[in-house]
Parts: sequence; C-alpha cells; structure tokens
Amino acid sequence: MKLFSSMNHPGVWMTTLMASTILMITMGTRQSMGLYVGPLNTDTGLGIVSISLAMAIGQFVWGAVQPVAGAFADKYGPRPVLLYGLLILVVGTAVTPFVTSQMGLILTMGLLTAIGSGACSFSVLLGAAAQRMPATSRGTASGIINAGGSFGQFVFAPIIGKLIQWVGWMGTMWSMAAVALLAIPLLNKLTNDTHAPSKAPDPEGGLKRAVSDAMRNPSYLLLHLGFFTCGFHIAFLVTHLPTEVGLCGLSPSVASWSLALIGLANIVGSLLAGSCVNLYRSKYVLAFMYGSRAVLIALYLVAPKTEWTFYAFAVGLGLTWLATVPPTAALVGKLFGIRYLATLFGLTLLSHQIGGFLGAYLGGLVFEANNDYQWMWWADIGLSALAALINLPIKEAPIKEATA
Repeated sequence: MKLFSSMNHPGVWMTTLMASTILMITMGTRQSMGLYVGPLNTDTGLGIVSISLAMAIGQFVWGAVQPVAGAFADKYGPRPVLLYGLLILVVGTAVTPFVTSQMGLILTMGLLTAIGSGACSFSVLLGAAAQRMPATSRGTASGIINAGGSFGQFVFAPIIGKLIQWVGWMGTMWSMAAVALLAIPLLNKLTNDTHAPSKAPDPEGGLKRAVSDAMRNPSYLLLHLGFFTCGFHIAFLVTHLPTEVGLCGLSPSVASWSLALIGLANIVGSLLAGSCVNLYRSKYVLAFMYGSRAVLIALYLVAPKTEWTFYAFAVGLGLTWLATVPPTAALVGKLFGIRYLATLFGLTLLSHQIGGFLGAYLGGLVFEANNDYQWMWWADIGLSALAALINLPIKEAPIKEATA
C-alpha cells in the first residue's frame, strides 16, 4: 500500500511492531483506569474527589517521567529504562488493591503505575525507533507505534469492564499486572542489540545545551501550549467519561465500549496522522485536530444522551485522541533533529500531562460541586479552539524543505 511505502526498509517493520505492541500493553491498561473509579469508590468510600486526585497526580507524574526517562535512554540506551519501568508498573498495579487510604492510592496509582507506564511510553519508544530507521520512515512508523497504544485501549477497555463485573476490581488489577509481564520478552527482543550512545564529546554542547536552546524557541513553546490542552481534554475524558455515562442513566458497559471505540478509531487516526506528516506541515495537522474537538464537543452537548450518541461521540473523539502524538513528535524532530528527541519530546509530554492533571482533578471538583460536568465541557471547547489557533504561528519548513 502507498500509505506504508516509506516502511519498506530492512528491519523497520519489526522494530515498529515490537514497539507498538509494548505500547499496546502499557497504554491499554492505563487508558482504561476510569473504569475503576465507580467500583473503587463503592468499596473504599474514598470519594470521587480523592480518587480523581490520585488519578490526576498519576497524569502529571506520567508526564514528568517522560523527559527523565528520555534523558536516561539518550544517555544509557532504552533497555534498562524500559525494563525497570515495566517492573515498577507491575508492582504498582499489583499493590493497588491492598490500599485503603487516599495516600495509599496516591502512592500506587498516582506514583508507581504512572512512573512505570511513563518509562515504557512514547518518548523512549519513539526515540529508540527513530534512531533505527531512515528519516522517511519515521512519520509513518510513529503513527503505527502510536496506534499500538490505541489498539490496547480498544482491546483492554471491554476486557477490564467485564473482568470488573466477574472478579471485581481487585482481581482485575492483579490480572492486568500479570498481563504487563508479557511485555518483557518483547522488550528484550526490541532492545537486544541496543547500547548507549557514543561517549565521544558532543560538539553541540550536549543535552543541557539542547534543552536550553529548545526552551528559548517560540515555536517549541507554542507546541507545548497546544499539547497542554490536549492533555486536559484526554485526562478529563478518560477519568470521567464513565461517570458521565452513569449520569445519563446508561449501563456501565456503554462506558467500557465507548473507551474501546475511542481506541479503535484512534488506530485509524494515528495511521492517518503518521501519513499526513509526510504530506502536510505538522502544525496544520495539529490545528485541524484540535479545532475538530471543539466542534465535536459542542455537538455532543446538544445531542440526546443515548448509547448511540456516546458511541458516535467516542468514534469522533478517537480519530484525534492520541493521533496528536505523531505530528507533535515530527515537529520536535524537524525543529531540533533526533539526537535528543526522546528528551525534547518527553518535555512536551510533561506539558501534556500538566494539562492532564488539571483535566482529571478539576473534573472531580466540578462534579462534587455541581453533580455534573457542564463547566468542564465548556472549558474543553475553549481550550481546544485555543490550541488550534496557537499552533498556526509555529515556524515549520515546507514539507519539501524539511529535514530530520
């Protein structure tokens, strides 16, 4: 297929598929966390705000880990970062059912699982893959790797929803910890021949200089602002969409299938986004995605709240859900090259997750105060429209002139 013609290089498909499968496992379990809110609240009595705070801290920590994990991968290679991250994720998931307090929940869901999944996420995986393939393959490969995370959400959301009904949320957590261990053989294969970058002196001033230069670049800062609003949007929905479904008097299965449809649609969105960055300027791709979210949420607010409305809403959301990752990573690569891509893209993910913290936590506060999410929906519309506009001034070379 012409869509994947840029992937026709030795080893590119194998590297891409292994990275996408690891992301499928780590992101699939993470993006379904909202399904635990109701049963966890019922069993522990901690309250929606307390649970939302733990999940909000998890959103922030997941982002904060990205540049740190990226920097370690840039310095020591991806293998130890991915391995230790996966083990921390397993421990955090397995221990969560034993906690009974807000602080315990913050430690497990807010810190351990977030640190573990963050170390096995986009910045390290995309950075590792980018250094093992030609520049012409990176846009499409990043879309496929990103689609792996979305496919994980499609697979795990309905499974987790059913497991919660069959064995309870505790048994489901332990099951997901066991599933995460399955990524270890893939991780070993992916990183089998990897090693730390050369210790030769860096004539460009090294990582510290690269970060300093990037933070003085207006286009890079605008990219951060747009990605911040993306994080707000996604974290609010992944944490509170199941509760929104319940407010509309619908079955919990509608929530799990809505999350699954988001993941399925995002496979298509991620692949299209990865292809589009080879055809159009990434800033225009991002502006279109963010603007479409504002329109979609406005349509949802005026639509009747039936299960088919939620399914249609989920498909529309999914087309841009995490499809913003390939054009964002591509822009970072175009602006600064790939030598420190894991670190610099990791910093944009930190901004994404600061927005994620606010989206998850403020959603809980708004619900506690009003017993609905109306104010959050309007804030989401405003931020999505703003994100569309602030991407336009980014200075990006035309496609024919852009170099990696």
